[in-house]
Order: sequence, then structure tokens, then C-alpha cells
Amino acid sequence: MTRMTPLLENNEWSAQTFTPVPLSPPTAQVIVVTCLDHRLDPARILGLDPGDAPVIRNAGGRVTESVVADIAYLGFLARQVFGVEGPLFEIAVIHHTQCGTGFLADPGFRDQAAVATGVPAPTLAATTVDDPSVTVKEDVERLLGSPLLPPGTTVSGHVYDVDTGRVAMVLDTPTGT
Repeated sequence: MTRMTPLLENNEWSAQTFTPVPLSPPTAQVIVVTCLDHRLDPARILGLDPGDAPVIRNAGGRVTESVVADIAYLGFLARQVFGVEGPLFEIAVIHHTQCGTGFLADPGFRDQAAVATGVPAPTLAATTVDDPSVTVKEDVERLLGSPLLPPGTTVSGHVYDVDTGRVAMVLDTPTGT
């Protein structure tokens, strides 16, 4: 028995009531960018169902070049494959309290992490979330400044409190480029 065995049993139970979702634009017209922390379940905390919203997760929920490229591709798909015109979606960037990337603010810890992961220390420093209210604003600005942001896209920034389970809006922007 592996650690995955009980999860596969859960999947068997879940599959009994499964209804496939057709490939289409997300019904909530939202893309969520958030942390990979196991304490955050975007579907649960936002009440999302399959087909509602794509969720992009990485360490810290930071807006990286890869995240921007994924968002640009989703915008391309919406227009080219599904013929969506006008405003596409909102990008909701959600950082959280007590993020494990906060440890990367310490240079010694960051250097050790760089050796252990093969990721350069400056790259790790850019993923640090030591004050989520500040970093989420930085990431919203990074998205709004990207020439790859699909036209008509709005961006909002939020902080999830791991102690209360609440998501608070920090920044809501007008329509992007």
C-alpha cells in the first residue's frame, strides 16, 4: 500500500458521481493565481466547481514569466478556439498569511534552498512572500505592466488568512491593457 492508495480509493468514490465538463471558457470568467501551499484549496475557499476557473499554482502564488505566459495562452485560446470577444476574464492573484516562502527572506536560508533546489538565490528571493499585502500588489502591478496581458482583462489582488479562512481584497484594478 502506498500513500496514494487511500486517495485513489477516494477517487473511485468520487468517480461514481462524476459528470464531465466540456472544454469551454471558464464559467466564472476568473483565473486564480495562488500558492501551492496545501492549506489553500482554491475550490473550497472560493466555492469553485470544475469548469468555473483555471487555477495556476506555484510557490508563493507569485506572478512569474511562466504565469504570464500561461495567462496569455488562456487568452489566446479564449479568442481563437472559443471566439470570445470583449472582456475576457479577471485574474485574481491570491497570496496568503504564513507563507512558507517567507523563510526565503533570510539570506542564509535562501542560499541553502538554492543549493538544495538548483534554483538561483535571486530567483528564490523573487518568490518570497513575507508580507502578502505588499507582494500581492507587486504582482498585480507586474501583470498590468505586461504586454502579454490579454486586452480587456482585469486584475485583482487578495490575501487569504490561514487562521480565519477569509479572503480579503487588497487591490481591484480597472480594465487592463
